[in-house]
Amino acid sequence: MAALLAMIILVMMVYAARHGVLTLNRLLGHQRHPYLDIDQADWPLITVFIAAHNEEQVIAGCLHALLDTNYPLDRLKVVPVNDRSTDGTRAIIDDWVGRYPGRIVPFHRTKGKPGKAAALKDALQHAQGDIVIIFDADYVPGRGLLKQLVAPFFDPEVGAVMGRVVPVNTGVNLLTRMLDLERSGGYQVDQQARMNLRLVPQYGGTVGGVRCSAVAAVGGWHDDTLAEDTDITYRLLLNGWKTVYTNRSECYEEVPQDWQVRIKQIKRWAKGHNQVMVRYGLRFAFSPYLSWRERLDGLLLLFVFVLPPLLLMGWLLALGLYFFNAGDMLTGLISLFALMAYGTLGNFAAFFEIAVAVLLDGKRRRLRLLPLSLLGFVISLFAISSSVWGQLMDKLLRRDMVWDKTVRYRQPSVEQ
Repeated sequence: MAALLAMIILVMMVYAARHGVLTLNRLLGHQRHPYLDIDQADWPLITVFIAAHNEEQVIAGCLHALLDTNYPLDRLKVVPVNDRSTDGTRAIIDDWVGRYPGRIVPFHRTKGKPGKAAALKDALQHAQGDIVIIFDADYVPGRGLLKQLVAPFFDPEVGAVMGRVVPVNTGVNLLTRMLDLERSGGYQVDQQARMNLRLVPQYGGTVGGVRCSAVAAVGGWHDDTLAEDTDITYRLLLNGWKTVYTNRSECYEEVPQDWQVRIKQIKRWAKGHNQVMVRYGLRFAFSPYLSWRERLDGLLLLFVFVLPPLLLMGWLLALGLYFFNAGDMLTGLISLFALMAYGTLGNFAAFFEIAVAVLLDGKRRRLRLLPLSLLGFVISLFAISSSVWGQLMDKLLRRDMVWDKTVRYRQPSVEQ
């Protein structure tokens, strides 16, 4: 038991050190924005997919924003991917098609396997050009965002590009404010630092794009995963393609406004991420296309959703050693102290990322909410642990995993 606990503590310390390195790099290191100066160019023909399943509340806002883009209109095809919607999504899309003929070309998917990955797989045959930019329907892209996301693709080695996600409904309640802090740390610090250090920036499935020829070369979209973004990221990296993060390419999204929706969302992320870990972890560790630093960073990213159950196991082991190992109380006491020391310090390496992100964003007042992020951490800890256990049971009982859509809150636009 003591050896297992020591191993768990060592793993946690590695992740704490990783958070520290990324935070210090973002605060003090050289910042890489290699494609930022591309503003005038011979812009390629692109297709923009809007992933939509029962999105009547938000789809009009995304369409309106994309029609207001400064990207050359003769080189832009907007394709709302209406995936089996049962609400008014189709009628809203068709109304916009009628108002802006030739600028919006809908893809109404009425049957097929459920899930975003399956919808994108079917929609890809309707893409024009080699670059596809993807937004979820609740996103509101700015006028210059498409050019910023397309610019890195002038580098022929780039297979995927990711922009920064910023919550639009931050002020609704405590949860949305906490998720705003989490997004800030994840993008402003974690993603940008990995870009700085030439590690593994992750394509996140929205506010980003892929090169169609690269996706085709690695086998297309896999429709049997809950995390198509992580899946395509690792397959691209395994085949020698680069992923790029552009921190100044910001786009606004809705975050969950109640805990039940948030817990479902993070459970889905955990299951999808762990699918990718099982499929590609070993291959990634020995990939000839990647440096040892990229392999290490990619593996740490892959295993991140295994940490919560490991931490819970560590707590239980420490308590067991402390209360039942009467022959060697000192060992149990030291083990418990080491784990609790991590829980009060090492764990907060992730919160250091959030604090630095808030400072970089110039929103220092939000630092007052930082201690409350511990609440979100504890809830996520148990939610992810429950998800991992459920995933193991799904595997043993051969149950299919079900894609669960995130609830929308925005009131429908007057324009629709």
